[in-house]
Amino acid sequence: MQLRGQWYRGGTSKCWLFDAGDVARHAATRDDVLALLADAFGAADSRQLDGVGGGTSTTSKAAVITATPDGPADLEYLFAQVGIGQATVELGSNCGNCATAIALFAVQNGIVPAGDVATRVTMRNLNTGAVLSGTVATPRRRVPTSGQARVPGSTAPGVPVRLSFHAPWGQTTGALLPTGSASDRLPLARGAAVGVTMVDAGAPAVFAQASDLGVDLSSMTAPLDDRMPGLLELRAAAGLAMGLRAPDDPPQHAIPKVGLVAPPAPYTAADGSHVAADTHDLRVRMLSMFAPHPAIGLTSAVAVSTAATIPGSLVARSLRPSPDAEGTRRLRIGTPAGVVTTEVVTDADGAVVEVVLDRAARQLAVAQIEVARTVA
Repeated sequence: MQLRGQWYRGGTSKCWLFDAGDVARHAATRDDVLALLADAFGAADSRQLDGVGGGTSTTSKAAVITATPDGPADLEYLFAQVGIGQATVELGSNCGNCATAIALFAVQNGIVPAGDVATRVTMRNLNTGAVLSGTVATPRRRVPTSGQARVPGSTAPGVPVRLSFHAPWGQTTGALLPTGSASDRLPLARGAAVGVTMVDAGAPAVFAQASDLGVDLSSMTAPLDDRMPGLLELRAAAGLAMGLRAPDDPPQHAIPKVGLVAPPAPYTAADGSHVAADTHDLRVRMLSMFAPHPAIGLTSAVAVSTAATIPGSLVARSLRPSPDAEGTRRLRIGTPAGVVTTEVVTDADGAVVEVVLDRAARQLAVAQIEVARTVA
């Protein structure tokens, strides 16, 4: 069986993008689609050797795209986080890096005609209902194939894409604060409990103080292997508290996102470079599936940015005071890849209405993927 796909780098992720019509010719139901993607990626193998997966959480992603010219958005997409070492595909989340790639894909494939100066692509994520937009420069209606934009976590240049998350809260659980509180305590093993903030913004996420879990963010080079059981337990407990799963359900691996936060201070990035304290407003290290994220996922950056606006949250407590004008603030997030900056737009009541990031994307390949097994 052959499945046509286009391979893109979006930000610090790599995503295979598929046309929904082509996928439907091979898979009639959603379960069939999941099986098809798992086989195409070689998900059952931890190296994904017999498929097109990259063997890491940031390179084992896919999106199935449907053009919706008569709908409220230009297109809809189903995001898939493909398993590594297990033939599973999770649909519980969204991915801003893949959305960055999808915006460029839409312009390059004519889903949205190029404008005279710039082209804005509106996208609806089917997993969560989130609405995003990506703006690509198209001077004189020229569709870009390359660019010089770079983002922390990648030295490779790409086409600049300005990505916006619109009203990015409550899209999975129905509330910005799923428990109704800006801070909670989650019980862990051996009777211990840890203070957390749980938000549903961009994606469901749980944040804890790094020091409470014995993690030193003065260096972001350590693999955190010794802390991983506790972090996975924290994810499982937060999933229950946020209503993402029932007590008898197995824990999900993609959500909630897990983040460790600390106030700004000098730190060593993953590449060994020194990051000064005055370059960022707080430090964050995220967990991606079963390993530390090499940078920060964009949905996680949205969650951090939104939590930073909530009085009493652990993120707000770690934050450097901002001199920005009311209504918009720039948040500088210190990550393992360096400093990622977001623009947080709020309304008169202080509620977040938009989070904006400048990203980069590039098409890597167009391929006919030979899928090893067929869908039953």
